[in-house]
Amino acid sequence: MLDPNKLKGSLNRNRRYVIGIDGLSRSGKTTFVEKVKAILEKKQIDCTIIHLDHHIVEKHERYQTGMDSWVEYYHLQWDVERLRDALFRELATASSLTLPFYYYAKDECRDEEIRLPSEGVIVVEGVFLQREEWRAYLDHVYFLDCPRETRFNRESEHTQANINKFQERYWKAEDYYMNKVHPLSKADHVLLT
Repeated sequence: MLDPNKLKGSLNRNRRYVIGIDGLSRSGKTTFVEKVKAILEKKQIDCTIIHLDHHIVEKHERYQTGMDSWVEYYHLQWDVERLRDALFRELATASSLTLPFYYYAKDECRDEEIRLPSEGVIVVEGVFLQREEWRAYLDHVYFLDCPRETRFNRESEHTQANINKFQERYWKAEDYYMNKVHPLSKADHVLLT
């Protein structure tokens, strides 16, 4: 788990410390982030949480594009280059970020500003976080490793009923990520969840 005393030594006044929480769908990332946030707050370390799922693109950009559905999920779910430029490159030093926020009910994205503390920790949480375009901007990465069956059982019964979507979209993209990017070996810590 996170050692805030070691972390304090990594913080300085010119740059924030950026922690990535990576893991496949339903591996426990959000729960882990809440624990990290509580630890940091207890040590009075400013902390900002960024959930990548808040920054996906509109449906017409990621569904029924003519590509295999797993390719859409892995390559089109996020505007990878925009997030690299507007989010990841700026995390350590910018005073604020302007990012696209996705609103599910209206299937639309709106640019909004996030203010960042002058010093402290930024925690970025999301699937496929260690892709080549983003990994270099993360100071420390935790990968939450959880068996597929366990993760699938965490889905609602309604969601589980559409197993074909998992087989064709999510699991193929996850396999691609695990085999191409090798997040287990690139993470600083791997935690079994």
